[in-house]
Amino acid sequence: MSAEETKPKVEETSASSGVPTSNVFSMFGAKKEKKEDDKEELKEEDKKEEKKEEKSEKKDDDDAADEEEADVHFEPLVHLEKVDVKTNEENEDVVYKVRAKLFRFHGDSKEWKERGTGDVKFLKHKTSGKTRIVMRRDKTLKICANHLIQPDYELKANIGSDRSWVYTVAADVSEGEPEAQTLAIRFGNKENADNFKEHFDKAKEEAK
Repeated sequence: MSAEETKPKVEETSASSGVPTSNVFSMFGAKKEKKEDDKEELKEEDKKEEKKEEKSEKKDDDDAADEEEADVHFEPLVHLEKVDVKTNEENEDVVYKVRAKLFRFHGDSKEWKERGTGDVKFLKHKTSGKTRIVMRRDKTLKICANHLIQPDYELKANIGSDRSWVYTVAADVSEGEPEAQTLAIRFGNKENADNFKEHFDKAKEEAK
């Protein structure tokens, strides 16, 4: 076998062969198709930008509308005048105030019932010098004790407790009509109970 026969045969890739080359694709519009695709992409991007601008304009309009609504002012149809609420304590000075819980003894059922929890006050009249005890319930501020301190009133220690007192009054007017009541008043600690007794006894002396 000769040397020429043993050489590997190389396929010819000349223009005369039937295999198309890249130049052939360019001749028949390959690049043009790419340009068309680019144009389509640009159109899509333009549409997206237009939508963004529309949304932005709409948001600006909404914000402007909100600002306009915020500036709206309505005149009240009814003008209310300020009313001073009287507590009937205007001519009295608060001598002492402390938080407590009040109970009342009911003779018919022979049991103690809670009257309310709130601030109990010693109120001294500016003219007469008499002192009364007034207690209002929390939240509702409804009066649950309202009576003058008389010289014959006496605080008695509640059995088994060093922070509560029991006493009887001849005329409590917390419910409108004067009524004799037996009351028990309990405090948060012994110190408050002792302070209450101190002011109570002082008011008794001043009432003589």
